[in-house]
Amino acid sequence: MELTSWLWNLVPFAAMIAVECTDVGVSTISKAALAKGMSKYVSVVYYNALATLILLPYFIFHRRKQAPVTHSLLFRFFLLGLIGSTGQILFLAAVKLSSPTLSSALANLIPIFTFLLAVITRMETLDIRRSSSQAKSLGAIVSVAGAFVVTLYKGPAVLMTTQTSNFHHHHQLLFSQKPEWIFGGFLLLIVCLLSATWNVAQGATVKEYQEPMTIVFFFTFFITIQSAVFSLILERNPNAWILKSSIEIIAIVFTAVFGSIFRIAIHTWCLRKKGPVYVAMFKPLGIAIAVFMTVVFLGDTLYLGSVIGSIIIALGFYSVMWGQMKEKKMGLNKNNEACCSNSSSLNAPLIRRTASEA
Repeated sequence: MELTSWLWNLVPFAAMIAVECTDVGVSTISKAALAKGMSKYVSVVYYNALATLILLPYFIFHRRKQAPVTHSLLFRFFLLGLIGSTGQILFLAAVKLSSPTLSSALANLIPIFTFLLAVITRMETLDIRRSSSQAKSLGAIVSVAGAFVVTLYKGPAVLMTTQTSNFHHHHQLLFSQKPEWIFGGFLLLIVCLLSATWNVAQGATVKEYQEPMTIVFFFTFFITIQSAVFSLILERNPNAWILKSSIEIIAIVFTAVFGSIFRIAIHTWCLRKKGPVYVAMFKPLGIAIAVFMTVVFLGDTLYLGSVIGSIIIALGFYSVMWGQMKEKKMGLNKNNEACCSNSSSLNAPLIRRTASEA
């Protein structure tokens, strides 16, 4: 009996590791598909359309049991979709310029930005006299500093798949990043801010309409329409709508099925079993998984700057989580669990946030 209970307690642990692997897997496969010429605009249309079709039977069979969707709610869903479609397109552009390792590192900033926005919008109170507020404030500052390190500083290679024989080239890498890497990091920071904005807006929405899967259905539905409009305007090559390689098809199916449906189900279950703090604590693990996948499958090189910056971000992240957990124990934080519940990465960003708020 004790063995069965112990094994059952391991299930949420294994499930959250699977979620982090899925997050990094989406980034890695997406980068590989983009390198083969897949359009970032078209891919967003395809995988959201597929996710919408998968969720459609659920919506049809359960709509009679759910509260009616008002015009006001539809407008909110539309705005959430607009934030999501913009974030997803920017994310794919950023991953193409940088790497899944950078995206996994900067994803830890999403709860930080959510916390800051919650304070600005007065969804959360900040009393600097309390140790919990001090920990969250310090953690936010440390995490942002780590983001600058991981984006601007490269340093020497720690893990590599190809030899770098040119000393001058190595010397340049020691002190600076390539412009496209820096721009990719800048785009990822924007995506983090969009994700945080989405969290705050979605938190208000889910209080009014407590049907997370229905919200996700309308979210992916509106993203499909909006991203299709963006694609028709921004993607001038009509051949981009044709999937030319198997990796493009795999990327779209994997993102739609595992990056949204699977992740939402696992996230919801783990949140109900263990709570938002437990779910959030796994986020920095994604950095290690991303390092392994990018070095092994993409042949990328891991640099010291990414290691140092990721450690700094993780320290800031856990500082905020500690403050959040302490306030929850004290009963001071009733309104804003979004800061710690959202452990999503930027992979197909914003689709998987809803479960965190349920």
